[in-house]
Amino acid sequence: MEYNRLAWDGLVQRGFKWTVPVTSEVVRAAQRGDWEIVLTPCRVVPRDWFPQLAGTRTLCLAGAGGQQAPILAAAGAMVTVFDNSPRQLGQDRLVAERENLPIEAVLGDMRDLQIFADESFQLVVHPCSNCFVPDVRPVWREAFRVLAPGGTLLAGFINPAAFIFDDGASERGELVVRHQLPYSDQFSLTEQEQKKLIEAGEPFIFSHSLEDLIAGQTGAGFVITGLYEDTWPDKPLSKYMPAFIATRAQKPSQMGGCS
Repeated sequence: MEYNRLAWDGLVQRGFKWTVPVTSEVVRAAQRGDWEIVLTPCRVVPRDWFPQLAGTRTLCLAGAGGQQAPILAAAGAMVTVFDNSPRQLGQDRLVAERENLPIEAVLGDMRDLQIFADESFQLVVHPCSNCFVPDVRPVWREAFRVLAPGGTLLAGFINPAAFIFDDGASERGELVVRHQLPYSDQFSLTEQEQKKLIEAGEPFIFSHSLEDLIAGQTGAGFVITGLYEDTWPDKPLSKYMPAFIATRAQKPSQMGGCS
């Protein structure tokens, strides 16, 4: 989406937390084997969710911003970062040049990875970003296609239940049920509320059903082998339930064949 591309470019200029590149100290620690990344706001991805990173062909899918990609590259992975925002990709290029890390940065829509051949990667890292596209199932299908057999997809996403509440009331510390699911900034908000978002330079957000988020992965061919939940800091919902989910999924090693 062109609007979301421009919105994320603006967030980089304003120094939004998910656009701030990692420091040289973080990179040096990763080169020593001391590293961690997140797919959701708080919880660190378990180390046993990752393959051995040395030489692993890795795609950071809709994951630019100079954070995950440099850490994984410093830990030994062969990293490509793919994102819709030129300025977000610029943050990864900045760290790559500063730290002499071999990171390839590619511009594009997470739902269309035609630039990559089948089975190009062994690991896909997809932090919580599919809420910025209205349809998530193409993301899973493309991730499956570009992964080699036996490859791993690590993904984070927002629990769709979080979208039923009025955001303005949440900012006041109140939980007020307002929206029918699936939620969309484009269709669930009033024109005045949309105008306010646009004036603030905020990207448009979309919810997805658990069926699309989880069964969408298995429908694409993945086998889900891990799942954890995470909270949404400073949101009243976190007092009652986790607002984020992360999954580990595998592409089967043996694909089809005669019985």
